[in-house]
Amino acid sequence: MNSISVLHIELFQSGRNTSDFYFNSMKEHLVVGHRHIEKPHRHDFYAAVLFTKGKGVHEIDFQKYDVSEGSLFFLSPGQIHSWELSEDIDGYIFFCSQEFYEMHYVNQKLRNFPFFGSVSFPRKLQLDNDELIKNDNLFQELGREHQSQNVMKEGFILSLMSQVFINATRLFSKEIDIHASSASLAYFKHYQDFENLVEQHFTAQKSISYYASLLGITPKHLNRIAQTVVQKTATDIITERVVLEAKRMLMYLDEGLVEIAFRLGYEEYSYFIRVFRKSSGMTPTQFMRKYKV
Repeated sequence: MNSISVLHIELFQSGRNTSDFYFNSMKEHLVVGHRHIEKPHRHDFYAAVLFTKGKGVHEIDFQKYDVSEGSLFFLSPGQIHSWELSEDIDGYIFFCSQEFYEMHYVNQKLRNFPFFGSVSFPRKLQLDNDELIKNDNLFQELGREHQSQNVMKEGFILSLMSQVFINATRLFSKEIDIHASSASLAYFKHYQDFENLVEQHFTAQKSISYYASLLGITPKHLNRIAQTVVQKTATDIITERVVLEAKRMLMYLDEGLVEIAFRLGYEEYSYFIRVFRKSSGMTPTQFMRKYKV
């Protein structure tokens, strides 16, 4: 099985000196990057894509999203994605490395934005007309600044990026009914902390009690938080992260299913198969047949 390629920002730079930030219109990006992005691939950088015209389908980590005017997508390093887009597609896209953003915003990590740090959050926002105009203006200004030679150019680019990310976080929060009450914000923060812990320990630890203990709360309360924020149980969150990693390993690694199950903390191969099938609706073998490159 062929491995899925990992793309780096410099592939799209066309001789520019920096490889930490990239901006382009969708039309131009599809021309410049066609040889790299025509097949499913993954990145080692963060990305945001705003579609302002056209239709299509965007698949991210094996989940399909409709593309239309006002579709705003966010991608994290390591995610597999591909798309099928209409001929009249247009919009904007930008990439940034983790270092580019976090060297300037020491106390604000990109993973703290829910669409970058959480595997349970959707990667798409469908903007209404007012929000589309607002984001269209932000992306256009990003493009102009990227082409400029202005003083403190990087700082202004980072400010505009942060406006896109913060505005999107607020819209996501409205979608999951997280309002500005102190209780709701505490739930949201606890949930982010929970997912960060899952990211660190999911191969070794799969019990709710383990994560609840690290967070200093009861398993029942952790479940309540997960149900409130993403309408899933804490066990669902852990299992989905394990199965996502299993899918990536099945695609990337030249290893057998038994070895992959063991890597993910399952000594019983048959139990791993049951978990995978219950979560994804297919066996690992059926998954490989479907997504084999």
